[in-house]
Amino acid sequence: MSIASPSLSRLKVLYENAEYTYFHSLPLEHFMEATDHAEQRMITIESFAIIRAERSDIHFFNELLIQYPLGDDDYKPGQVVPDNFVALSAEPLDVDRSYNLPLQPVGPFLTMEYVSQHNKRKDYVENYRKYEFELKVPYYLLFYPHNQALNVYRMEGDRYVGVKPNAAGRLEIPELELEVAVLDNWVRYWFRKELVPLPDELVQALNLVKNQLLVVKDQLEASEEQFQMVQTELNRERQFCEAMEAELAKMKAELDRLRGNQS
Repeated sequence: MSIASPSLSRLKVLYENAEYTYFHSLPLEHFMEATDHAEQRMITIESFAIIRAERSDIHFFNELLIQYPLGDDDYKPGQVVPDNFVALSAEPLDVDRSYNLPLQPVGPFLTMEYVSQHNKRKDYVENYRKYEFELKVPYYLLFYPHNQALNVYRMEGDRYVGVKPNAAGRLEIPELELEVAVLDNWVRYWFRKELVPLPDELVQALNLVKNQLLVVKDQLEASEEQFQMVQTELNRERQFCEAMEAELAKMKAELDRLRGNQS
């Protein structure tokens, strides 16, 4: 006998209860993050903060519980927590402590996970199965920092297939105008073919611009000083010319007077 589907208000309460139960069931190691895992997460968060400034329809989430219906039983949602994930929606998303699919206009579009060999916080094999068969997430990114292995999977039909590198050696997610590749040991992101800078790179670029501006300022000040010197010299020459013109006028007047006396 099938269970009647609950109303949205009842469903919200059920999902909130499931969320509460999940959080209180987490083992201690879930809260112990290895440094390589934390570094990659930070890079991803910083990169998508910049990307989102250009694409407001890209909604980025960090370590957020996703809850979704499993089969015909709305009372026992499936649950999974990606390290990061992206949803695509032109309208705002009202999200609090969990991402509950029946209450959201869209599901996850890209899930991202980083596997540390020192501290495996999650069952990544099981997560892969959930993304592929239960949630059917269009894209899944999986990175192993210890051996620099990066894979992006795209949903084709009802199965994942690996995304092949493009001519630049990067893995594309065209719907996000995004490419990914390993650079200097970490997954980096290219948005609209341009590498998304990180805060330290932005600071370096800003300092470079500041230094260039100081050089230009010094050059302008030197040019201004040179201009003033030229202007002073021009004023002297103008005064000399005016004095010579005055002297010539006197001489002409004296010459005219002498001519007048002779006639």
